Amino acid sequence: MSVTLWFNPRCGTARKVRQWLDDNGHEYVLREYLKEPPSREEIAGVLAKGDMQPTDLFRSKEALAQDLGLRGSEDQDAILDAMAANPVLINRPIVIDGDRARLCRPASEVESFLA
Repeated sequence: MSVTLWFNPRCGTARKVRQWLDDNGHEYVLREYLKEPPSREEIAGVLAKGDMQPTDLFRSKEALAQDLGLRGSEDQDAILDAMAANPVLINRPIVIDGDRARLCRPASEVESFLA
């Protein structure tokens, strides 16, 4: 099964994860999630695969999080809605492997995840 990498090319950590995948011969689908935003359902599916909550993937330090009144919020539904409407609020890189998913931050997480 192919791995999917939710990727932002401006993110150094995402670039390191991509390089690790390349160096270790993993086939993967690269999804630049800012250009091809995931739906709310897709985000919820990734969260379920990783046994995560929306706050686990939420970039709360983004100015937009503050503008939306979500910085420090624990309202999981509101955060999920915000990430679906504004993918810049999704933390990265996210590696999806079949029925598993993990936020690979720091980049070394990818090695233990796919080992």
